[in-house]
Amino acid sequence: MHLIIIIFMFFLTAMAQTRILIGGWHILSSDAVQGSIAQWSVANADVSKWSRIGARATVLGGLVDSVDHPYNETALFASDALSTVNKSEFHVPWLYREQFSLPALSSDQHVQLNLHGVSSKADVFLNGVQVVFSDIQKGVYAGRSYDVTSAARSGINCLLIQAYPTDTGKDLAISFADWNPAPPDSGMGVWRTVELEITGPVSLSPLRVTHTYDRGRTSPQSSVVVTICTDVKNHGNAPRDAVINGTLVIPGGLEIQLSQQMQLMAHSTYTLTLEATLSGSQVQIWWPAAWGPQPLYEVFLDATLLNTVSDSAHATFGIRSVEYKHNANGDGEFAVNGRIFQVRGAGYAPDIFLRFDVRRLETIFRYALDIGLNTIRLEGKQEHPELYELADRMGLMVMAGWMCCDKWEGWEYNHDVQGVEVWRDEDYAIAEASMLHEAGMMQTHPCLLGFLLGSDYWPDERATTAYLAALQRMDWPNPVIASASKRGHPSQLAPSGMKMEGPYDWVPPIYWWGDRLGAAFGFASEVSAGSGTPELSSLKRFLSDQDLDRLWKKPNDGQYHQAPKDSVFHYRQIHNKALKSRYGSPNSLEDYVFKCQLMDYEATRAQFEAFAAREATGVVYWMLNSAWPSLHWQLFDYYLLPMGAYYGAKAGARLQNVVFDYGSTSVRVVNHSLSPGCYLVSADLVDTDGKTLLHHQEAVDATPTSAKEVFSLAKILQLAKPAFLRLVLSTDCNSNVTLSRNVYWVNGRMDSLNWENSTWYHTPTKRYADFTALGPGRLAPAAVLAVVRPVAHPDPTMTKLEIRLQNLVKVPAFFVRLTVHDNGEEIRPVFWSDNYITLFPREQLTLVVEFRAERWKIKMKGVNVVERDVAT
Repeated sequence: MHLIIIIFMFFLTAMAQTRILIGGWHILSSDAVQGSIAQWSVANADVSKWSRIGARATVLGGLVDSVDHPYNETALFASDALSTVNKSEFHVPWLYREQFSLPALSSDQHVQLNLHGVSSKADVFLNGVQVVFSDIQKGVYAGRSYDVTSAARSGINCLLIQAYPTDTGKDLAISFADWNPAPPDSGMGVWRTVELEITGPVSLSPLRVTHTYDRGRTSPQSSVVVTICTDVKNHGNAPRDAVINGTLVIPGGLEIQLSQQMQLMAHSTYTLTLEATLSGSQVQIWWPAAWGPQPLYEVFLDATLLNTVSDSAHATFGIRSVEYKHNANGDGEFAVNGRIFQVRGAGYAPDIFLRFDVRRLETIFRYALDIGLNTIRLEGKQEHPELYELADRMGLMVMAGWMCCDKWEGWEYNHDVQGVEVWRDEDYAIAEASMLHEAGMMQTHPCLLGFLLGSDYWPDERATTAYLAALQRMDWPNPVIASASKRGHPSQLAPSGMKMEGPYDWVPPIYWWGDRLGAAFGFASEVSAGSGTPELSSLKRFLSDQDLDRLWKKPNDGQYHQAPKDSVFHYRQIHNKALKSRYGSPNSLEDYVFKCQLMDYEATRAQFEAFAAREATGVVYWMLNSAWPSLHWQLFDYYLLPMGAYYGAKAGARLQNVVFDYGSTSVRVVNHSLSPGCYLVSADLVDTDGKTLLHHQEAVDATPTSAKEVFSLAKILQLAKPAFLRLVLSTDCNSNVTLSRNVYWVNGRMDSLNWENSTWYHTPTKRYADFTALGPGRLAPAAVLAVVRPVAHPDPTMTKLEIRLQNLVKVPAFFVRLTVHDNGEEIRPVFWSDNYITLFPREQLTLVVEFRAERWKIKMKGVNVVERDVAT
C-alpha cells in the first residue's frame, strides 16, 4: 500500500509541475484599444478598463458572468431582451489577455501552448511576439499545439489571444439551429481551456487505449490485452535514449508495471505501444448504469532521460465493447458487451453562451438517469473532457457527432440549409484537425457509444476520408455512423440505419403506436411531441406579464422563448389547439399551465413506452434540456425544475414496465434488464365516480431485453366518457413487490390522425379525444392524506423524505403534484420517485423525495385536490 501511494504522488507531482492552466482572462473589444495588438501581450500593461472573466467563456458568456459589466443573465433572459443586444459589438475581434508565471527554463526544456477550442479563428501573442496566426488556428474544435519556447521567459509572461468574429454559415463553429435564438456574439471567443506544458527534450502525447475485450464473447475470466499508445517526440537537435515507464492501476488498487526503452532521432516522433495482459479478477467490465457497475482503470506514463522525468501522461479508461450493425429490417442496432442495447436517449444542449459548470452537468446527468435514460446525444456540442469523465463514472452512454443546419453540412446536395457556404479546400483540413482533437479527447472513455459524422446529411467523400483518417490515427475503437438520417451515405460507410422523420411538434399518444414516419419502430435519432412547458414558478422568472397573458389568451401568437421567429416552432398553435380540443379552453394562466403538464405527461410517456414495447432499436427524445429558458423541447427546465414532461418520460422509460398500447388497446410488459422476469400484471379500470369497470390479473414471464403483449383491453373502446386505467407490474404473487405503476386517462373515442397530410415536423389530428370532463370543477373532490417521515441519507447535505399518501374517498384523485418549497421558492434540483400521480379510490401510495435544503415545506395540489401544505 505504501508503494502505491508513493507512485501516485510521484506521477501527480510530475504532471503538476509541467502543466499550467490559464485560470481566467481580462477581455476587451479590439475597438477599444489603441496601437498594435502585440503591445498588449507585454506584462504589466494597464487592464483596469478590461472585464475580468473565467477561464472558459465566449465573449458574451464572459461578460454576463463578469462582475464589472452591465450584462447579466436575469436581464438578458427576460422576455425578448436578448434580441435588443447590439450585435455590432461582436463584429470585431475581442482580446483575451492573461499573465502567468513560468519557472526558469533549462536549455533542453520546451514550452508548448495547447489551444483546445477558440471560436472561430485566432491570432495568439506571447510576450509581444505573435506565435500563432489565424490562417492556421481556425475551427471551433480544431485544437492545436504550438511550440512557444522561443517566446517564453522565466518569471511573468503575458498571453494574448485575438478571437475573430464567428459566422456559422461560413465557419466550422457552434450553432443552435432552431433550438433557441442565436447568441448575439455567435459564440466567438476562447470557450475551452488554454494550457501551457513544460517538458524536457522528450514529450508524450495524450494517451490512447484499446483492448481485446470483444463484444461480450470473451468471458470475464478470460485474459484481455490492454494496449496503450502515445506519440513520443524528441524536440532536440540530437538523438536521445529514453525510457518510458508506466503503471496500470486496476480498480481496487492492484498495479501492473510497464516499461520500454526507446532510441529517438533528432526532431522525430514515434508511436509507442505498451501492452498489459489482464486475467481473472483483473478483468472488470464497464456497464451502462442500469446493467452493472462502472469500474475504471488508470494508466500513468513518464518519459525518463538519465533518471530525469521529461514528461508525463495519464488516462482513465474502461473495458467494454460496443457494436453497431443493421438488423433484419435495416435498422441500426447497438450492442454493449454483447447485449442488445436499445437506446433510450435525449438530445443534450449546452449553455447558450457555452458556459460550463460541472456541478450543473452532474445534476443534468442525474436527472437523465432518474428518468430512465441510458444515452445522451451531442449534436455538434462536444463540450469539455469533464462531460465524458462524468458520464464514465455515472454510466451514461454518449452519442457524439457533428451539427446540422450550418457550415458543418454545407454540401452541394444539401438543399435544406439556407445561407451556408459550400465547403472550400481549407475546410477539409479544419475538419480533419477537428476530428483529430475531438477523437483524442474522447478515445479512452467507455461512455462513448459512437460518433455521427453528420446529422441531417452525410459528409461528402472527401470529408469522410478526412474524418476516417483522423479517427484511425486516434485508434478510435467505437462505431462510426454516416449520419442520423436515411437521406444518404458516403461510399466508405454503410447506411446509417437511423431515421429522422419527425415529429417535433405535438402529436397524440396514439401516434407512437402507428406504423409510419416517426412512430415507434426502427431507430429514431431525434423525435418528440415538442413537450416541455415549464411550471408556472419558472415561467415567471423569464416571461413578462404581457408574455404570460399572451401565452394563454392569444394561443396563435409567436413566443420568443419558443423558437426563433423564422422557425415553424415559433408558434404554439398546434399544441394549443390540441389542448383546447382535448381538455377545454383554459380559464386562467394557472389552468393553462396545468393542462400543459397533462399534455406533456401524456406525450412523453407514450413515446418512451411505445419505443420500449415494440420492435424499435432506439429513440432520442428531442430534447433533454435547453440552452436557455425555453417553452418546449425539454424534460426539465433551464432552472433545473422537473415538470410534467419529466414525470411522463420517467413513467415510460422504466427498465421493467407495464404499458398501455393506445393503438391496439392491449397491455404490454417491458423487461429491458439483463435478467429474466416472472411478473404479475394487474389492470383496473374505474370511471370518474370510482366505479369499477374492469379488473384483470395475469402472470407473465419475460426474457431479458424484451417486450411482449399480455392481454387486450378492448372494453376501453366501448367507453362513452373518460375513465382511469391503472396498470401494476409486480415481481410475482408471493413477494408482490411493485416494479411499475401507471395510470392512464382513456376514452372510447381515441385521437385519430391525418397521416396523409404529415409534414417533416408534424402529423395533423383529424379527431381529438375528449377529456374535457376531467377538467377543474368537473370531477368530484378528492381528499388525500399525506404523512411525511424523514429518512436517513448517506450524504449529510441532502434531505430525504418519505411521503405516504392515502386517498380517503371513493373517487380518483387526479394528477396530483407534490412540490417542495423553501422560503416560498420551489426547491431545485429535486428528485421525486414519482409525481403527477393519480390515486384510485382508497388507494395508498408511498413516494420518496431527495433535495438539498435544511428548511422545507411540502405542498400538494391536483385537478380535484385543493392546494394545501402537507408538511413543514
